[in-house]
Amino acid sequence: MFSKLYIDITSFLSIALLVCLSGYAQEIEVCKTCEFSSLTEAIAEAEPGARIVIKKGVYKENTIIVDKPVSIIGDGLPTIDGEDKGDIFQVFADSVTIDGLKLINVGSSYISDFAAIRVSRAQHFLIQNLELRKIFFGIYLEKSHHGTIRNNRILGDAVNEHNSGNGIHLWYSKNIKIENNTIKKVRDGIYLEFADHCDILNNQSIDNLRYGLHFMFSNDDVYRGNIFENNGAGVAVMFSKRIEMYDNQFRYNWGTAAYGLLLKEINDATIEHNVFEENTTGINVEGSNRITYSKNDFKNNGWAIKVRGALYDNLFTQNNFLYNSFDVSFNSRINSNRFYRNYWSEYTGYDLDKDGYGDVPYRPVKLFSYVVNRTPETIILMRSLFVDIIDFSEKVSPVFTPDKLVDEEPLMHKYND
Repeated sequence: MFSKLYIDITSFLSIALLVCLSGYAQEIEVCKTCEFSSLTEAIAEAEPGARIVIKKGVYKENTIIVDKPVSIIGDGLPTIDGEDKGDIFQVFADSVTIDGLKLINVGSSYISDFAAIRVSRAQHFLIQNLELRKIFFGIYLEKSHHGTIRNNRILGDAVNEHNSGNGIHLWYSKNIKIENNTIKKVRDGIYLEFADHCDILNNQSIDNLRYGLHFMFSNDDVYRGNIFENNGAGVAVMFSKRIEMYDNQFRYNWGTAAYGLLLKEINDATIEHNVFEENTTGINVEGSNRITYSKNDFKNNGWAIKVRGALYDNLFTQNNFLYNSFDVSFNSRINSNRFYRNYWSEYTGYDLDKDGYGDVPYRPVKLFSYVVNRTPETIILMRSLFVDIIDFSEKVSPVFTPDKLVDEEPLMHKYND
């Protein structure tokens, strides 16, 4: 009993001491007329837990090594100019904060991934309220965990994929929160490789060369409330499991190989409450199983959902398919997926019992979509009477399209929560 009481008192005193010390953290100012005019010098003199305040101005520094737990705070958005010489910050310590800076002129290279901020083998970091311009990579995490990246503006000037980097790049990093960032004109807005248990929330990823968001070999991640607009393609989720995709907007991703969302070799995911609007293809999917697609809006796309193959045991329910050129495209007659109680703007059936569901099943796959998949040039015939005739005949007696791909109870009115 005495030993337990002794341990409790010791723990209490230790916590009390830490609280007291935190109130008296060392503070260092950096400015042209201060004792420290260089951030590198200030970090060298700082004690663990120090607060380094950088006054407004332009500081030409690069390869700033942060090897102790400190907070680096900008006062008036000071500018750190890396002079195109490589990484600006290299963080190797836990519990580092970088807040309120403008970082410009990261060097580019064909053999090194130079970044405005590189975090390597660190934990419990906070990177926020930054403006990044003229970058190669923006924020680059490698084998770093339990950190937050938020409220940053990352504005690149990428022209070609081969000599540009990503806005926020995660490699073997877990439990990262990425929220409220704006990322434009880089290669991939946000890139995750071997990055598990991450949350990507309320970001805007716009005008990027390749993807707004790109997953590779990453599991148990969530992305919610993001806008992916006018990218080479909106989002690619590849070789990953248990990804949750809620309340996102995929808009204006146009091009011969463009889509709102690419799914390739993913399993056990949820896609809910998203908007796919005016994309060449809303969702392009291949080799993906046990996914629930529900309560999404597909509006004015070329293809709402294009299935390339190997799609099994998926559920499509309570989605709105509105004025797409093709609602669903399949390249096989085999189907083990269920379409149930979706709204189809082209449905012309009736509801005699007034229960809100059509009495006549709806077949969303047109024969013409099957033809276009094999011979893309035939798209010029899309509005012809001939196409209407062959589509009608295929609905009456399916030969080429999946005979079991049918919505038995289509909604008579748009789905609304």
